[in-house]
Amino acid sequence: MEVIQNKSLKPYNTFGLDVSAKYFVEADSKEKIISALNFAKENNQPVMLLNGGSNMLLTHDFEGLVLKLNLKGIEIISENEDFVKVKVNSAENWHEFVQWTLQNDFGGLENLSLIPGNCGTAPIQNIGAYGVEIKDVMSELSALHIATREIKIFANEECKFGYRESVFKNEFKGQFILLDVTFKLTKKNHILHTSYGAIQSELNDLNISNPTIQDVSKAVVNIRQSKLPDPKEIGNSGSFFKNPVISKSKFEELQKQFPDISGYVTGDEVKVAAGWLIENAGWKGKRFGDAGVHEKQALVLVNYGNATGQEIYDLSQQILDDIWTKFGIQLEREVNIL
Repeated sequence: MEVIQNKSLKPYNTFGLDVSAKYFVEADSKEKIISALNFAKENNQPVMLLNGGSNMLLTHDFEGLVLKLNLKGIEIISENEDFVKVKVNSAENWHEFVQWTLQNDFGGLENLSLIPGNCGTAPIQNIGAYGVEIKDVMSELSALHIATREIKIFANEECKFGYRESVFKNEFKGQFILLDVTFKLTKKNHILHTSYGAIQSELNDLNISNPTIQDVSKAVVNIRQSKLPDPKEIGNSGSFFKNPVISKSKFEELQKQFPDISGYVTGDEVKVAAGWLIENAGWKGKRFGDAGVHEKQALVLVNYGNATGQEIYDLSQQILDDIWTKFGIQLEREVNIL
């Protein structure tokens, strides 16, 4: 195990923020993960886990050990005529894994195409897009308990999934390292989700009337590429804010003042489009030095080159305060602040 001191984390976070780690270790096996944890314990150092680096905002140097997870591999563990269970290790790139499932004509993940990050962080966040979430397709996952070094298998229901939530963001936060995730996918009779967002419109533009799961993925990719910046070109972490959920009565009040407010009714509640709120508050395309709000998608905060994590955080706070003042809605950040 190689321990590197004063390592820059700029290449390892999609915001491209130039902060450093006091100690840095890469681990491509469970044994190396445990060795790194032992090193941190022996040297009384806090540990920060780093996977794809896509859902974090680094606001300062980390005075401890950054453990970069490099567990790779995809494996079919069982299948029958209708379904297949696929286990993917935590450091596999999410979009590349989705494309692998599509190449094998396995259905279920196509709506989640082009979401940044790695597979091991997907369940933590319960990532979702266009009407599909991880909870809809995940069978189980395995995780290493940091304190005991034991591996625990979590079934879907044990993860307590919610909107961008899981048990790993709440009661078990910081206690486990996710090693692999298993998905139950369809081999035939795929269920397509094309009614959410602009998918159907994009399919129409592509002159596709009987879409395959590959077609749905292509539509999703086209939509995302049309409005979301590539982290390799402009630093960002995708959607920075959650879509807030408010009461139907509160939404109806807002509709009187803002007739075109965008929201999705779910029972007695309404999920309001945070991007609509931010754009209509006048933040879309605003730039402050190298920190800004993307010109095509108000949900995305960006680093145009040399912004600091603190500058991006301060911008997000200004937006939170302004949305509360204008609409009486409390936005929440989707990214992890470190």
